[in-house]
Amino acid sequence: MDLRALRVFVEVVRQGGFSRAARAVFITQSAVSKAVRQLEDEIGVPLLDRDAARLQPTAAGEIVLRRAQALLAERDDLLAELAELRGLRRGVLRLGLPAIGSSQLFAPVFADYRRRWPGIEIRLVEQGSKRLEEQVLAGEIELAASLLPVAEAFDWQIVQRERIELLVAVDHPLAQRAVVATAELAGLPLILFGEGFALNPLVLDACRRAGFEPDVVTRSSQIDFVVELVASGLGVGFLPGAIARQRAHPGVRVLPLDDPGLRWDLALVWRRGGHLSAAARAWLERVAAHHPA
Repeated sequence: MDLRALRVFVEVVRQGGFSRAARAVFITQSAVSKAVRQLEDEIGVPLLDRDAARLQPTAAGEIVLRRAQALLAERDDLLAELAELRGLRRGVLRLGLPAIGSSQLFAPVFADYRRRWPGIEIRLVEQGSKRLEEQVLAGEIELAASLLPVAEAFDWQIVQRERIELLVAVDHPLAQRAVVATAELAGLPLILFGEGFALNPLVLDACRRAGFEPDVVTRSSQIDFVVELVASGLGVGFLPGAIARQRAHPGVRVLPLDDPGLRWDLALVWRRGGHLSAAARAWLERVAAHHPA
């Protein structure tokens, strides 16, 4: 059943005639008459009492009128909801962030985003970057923060570029060095992050490029705990430079590594060629405003 024909019928009843209805819906009177006649043919009974002094709906016409008004109201509500989504007055942003760096980089963006679009609900997933990438490809979340390089299945927008730096205890033999070569880590116990953290393979690959197999003594998903383990002398750790300095600890020295390939380039990723909601596009815009490339 054609919603346009139903709207014409409702207007004929409301206006009490074909000519006034034609002016209200901006079509010709003959087009109005044709639309109503086609509706009657489809339903199989007359909908209007054309013999009355003022055009009136028949008993069947009353039923169609009531249902048509409800259908048209639902259509208007649907269009209004879609307009609200386009205007970011309502909606959901499904976002994935890893533990490393998110509080420093994204907390101000959250506050800004919420202030601008308070009707958008942010559904946050916190996982390691590799697991977040899987969820993006599965359609479970729209955007995720991950480390470059990423697979060709993703489009991406850079957030921040950092060198990965070394964390050692203040009494460690390397603590007074100005810079440390990756090869000098051979034989040292390494403290890495939990499974699924994209920082781990970067460190492991750097060690293997330097010609040795890394000795991983333990793993943790908590940055503060990794820093405390380093301070206790259990092993050496790794963090992006800005985050390492933000988590300064009196028992830990942060040293640059002489390895240009050991970088922490964080980006927001999404499925290549996939549809991004207005809420997701707005998040990308605010991240770019806070972290210009």
